[in-house]
Amino acid sequence: MTRPITAGSDGSEESLAALAWAAREAVRRRAPLHVVHAWRFQGQGAAGTVDRETQEGWVREALAQAVATVTDHHPGLAVTTDVREGDAVAALLAAAADTETLVLGSRGHGAVVGFLLGSVGQQVVAEAPRPVVLVRADDEAAAEAGGREVVVGQQGEPEDSADVIGFAFEAAAARGATVRAVRAWTLPTVFTYSPGSMALADEAGGLEQYEHKALGEALAPWRERFPDVAVVEHVEMGSAGQVLLSVSANAQLMVVGRRARRTAVGARIGSVAHGVLHHAECPVAVVPHS
Repeated sequence: MTRPITAGSDGSEESLAALAWAAREAVRRRAPLHVVHAWRFQGQGAAGTVDRETQEGWVREALAQAVATVTDHHPGLAVTTDVREGDAVAALLAAAADTETLVLGSRGHGAVVGFLLGSVGQQVVAEAPRPVVLVRADDEAAAEAGGREVVVGQQGEPEDSADVIGFAFEAAAARGATVRAVRAWTLPTVFTYSPGSMALADEAGGLEQYEHKALGEALAPWRERFPDVAVVEHVEMGSAGQVLLSVSANAQLMVVGRRARRTAVGARIGSVAHGVLHHAECPVAVVPHS
């Protein structure tokens, strides 16, 4: 059974853009679309006290209108909905377990709010077992055309980024787009290169050649699996976040990996994913490492 593309809905402009993006992705991948709306009983409305049944009716009506807009654009798309009263994090994580990709709305350059308000979005991105795509309100279908690339960040050994690169190649194949694979590197310190890595760098003819070789090895199995996908190998000195952001203007999708870690104040997704989510000029997919 084909897993759905799932969109989180909260009635905001950002979530409507995420729903539209998810619908296009579902059509491209020939998958069904599933829409989840989590809500909490507020007790008060503009005209005074409103009961739970009335509030739920409003939620369902707004969701039905949003889904109708999507199905008008994609008449053959199979759509299911799930309206849940309660915690948004729990609802979205439960949906993510059975989906191909979870799509959420986010706002603006700088602070990411909406679904990423407080700990809600941070927990979803950090704990979801499947890729999570963040979409801004100004996202348009036209941005997916005109030669825009799928940009993916690659770090470490080939096996470290296999899931991330695989997601990028699948997305590019579905769009007929080019993959730009980015590997950033910095001058060596005691923390960035092991003695073994330095020996391999010497064998490769220097650090930059070593980085090119490492990127090529990580891409090799995916180029073989997707021979029709054009690939640009991009190796550049600098921080990973800065290098990725420098090419985001020509990207229709940015793909980064994350290794979730917990601290005393909650889940964290890593500095590269965090920076790209805040500042990239396109939707961002955060893919969990296996």
